[in-house]
Amino acid sequence: MRTFLLLLSTLVCASSFTAVRYVTPVRSHQISKHTRTSLNSKAHRYSPRRISSKYSSYLTRLWTETSIGSRKSLTRKKLVKSCKILEKLLDTDVEFRDEELVLALRETLVTTLKSLEDQPQVASPPSSSSQTSAAVTASSTSLTSSTSPTSSTSSTSPTKQKKKGSRSVLRGVLMGVAVAVWVFSGNYIFTSLFTLMVLLGQLEYYRGVMSTGVYPARKISVLGSCAMFLTALYFPSLHQLCLPAFSTLSMVWFLTAKRNASSISEIATTFLGMFYIGYLPSFWVSVRMLGVREHTRLAPIAAPILSLLGRKATSLPGWLPAAFPLPITQGAIFTFWCWLAIAFSDVGAYFSGRKYGKTKLGEISKAAGETSPNKTVEGVIGGCLVSGGLGMLGAWVMKWPFWYLSGCVHGVILALLGLVGDLTASMLKRDAGLKDFGDLIPEHGGVLDRVDSFIFSAPYAWFVMKFVLPWLKSFVM
Repeated sequence: MRTFLLLLSTLVCASSFTAVRYVTPVRSHQISKHTRTSLNSKAHRYSPRRISSKYSSYLTRLWTETSIGSRKSLTRKKLVKSCKILEKLLDTDVEFRDEELVLALRETLVTTLKSLEDQPQVASPPSSSSQTSAAVTASSTSLTSSTSPTSSTSSTSPTKQKKKGSRSVLRGVLMGVAVAVWVFSGNYIFTSLFTLMVLLGQLEYYRGVMSTGVYPARKISVLGSCAMFLTALYFPSLHQLCLPAFSTLSMVWFLTAKRNASSISEIATTFLGMFYIGYLPSFWVSVRMLGVREHTRLAPIAAPILSLLGRKATSLPGWLPAAFPLPITQGAIFTFWCWLAIAFSDVGAYFSGRKYGKTKLGEISKAAGETSPNKTVEGVIGGCLVSGGLGMLGAWVMKWPFWYLSGCVHGVILALLGLVGDLTASMLKRDAGLKDFGDLIPEHGGVLDRVDSFIFSAPYAWFVMKFVLPWLKSFVM
């Protein structure tokens, strides 16, 4: 955990670095006392303790916003908004001038709003509950105080979303370095940090689902997703049983713990959360544990670093398991090159589409075009070319059979699967009316906004590492 916090603090600290500040070198005696104080305060701001506090507060906020109280508050807000829209419709639409119909609709609205007021309040965030109750009271008063529609009702103007700042190149580079260190950090650290990420990603997903008026089984899904990662680490042979086991458990909960029958949407979103954010990415843990590290073409360059890691590992306390900092498996090397190809396929697609993009993706697939209108066919081709090139480089480094062909095909498939993950996340956000899943990472959004391209490629990577590569090597041997 301390290693994770140090890496994350280094990454966040990079947000204060800009090219403008380092154009002209500044000597130590030229730094004012105010500047020194500012730098010290920023260093304190990005300390491991503050990073841990930020993670805890973000997790607490997500958990609160997906609680029962928030569900009740969200339902009331939607109902109040619908009542206001209907009241405005009665004011303006000529077709609804039938007085008997207007009175009947008003009586129904008043009864519904009063029933909401009479319901017992469930613990929820103070700000949301107070605003909701005030809105309910105001709407009820406005409806009961007059027998005819009034012209004072005004529609709520949409709030302008805060424009996302430009992404820092240095931040992206340091994030890549932190991820590389994370991949080679050992089985326990790799799985632990992945589980922490999944915990946030699950809550981000269910918060988005709740904004559509669907309320899945949150606790069982989060527990099941985290269990899939831990099972892949400690009991790899039972990993495939986690999804059906927790799916059955969630159905038992739907049938026994709820007062009313659950809807198809609630059941489907519960299963999708465990499958999409739990089961699929958990295959990266299985990939990480496969194989013993083999001699690669970059072994002479990496030898000093591996030797240093080995010495550090031997100096750790004896109660720590050997797999905590080590080993660097062949699966870890394979994961590193897979993630590198997926990440740079996104970069290649962006610059290719920006410079050469003329054919919109919607001309080939209407659904994909509506999901992401800015994506182009030329961008997809550029991303595949970059990913294919990195796939060939990784295959050459890892000494794959027929590396010039197998690596290229592998990289292109990774790019296409990354595109599927990106479009899937965009489709979910578009349906939920969200710009981003969260706001944990400055300029990048939430956890799901960063890992969406890596989700569907995990089972494929496991299949290649487990079956395809041994099959290819059987031809050479």
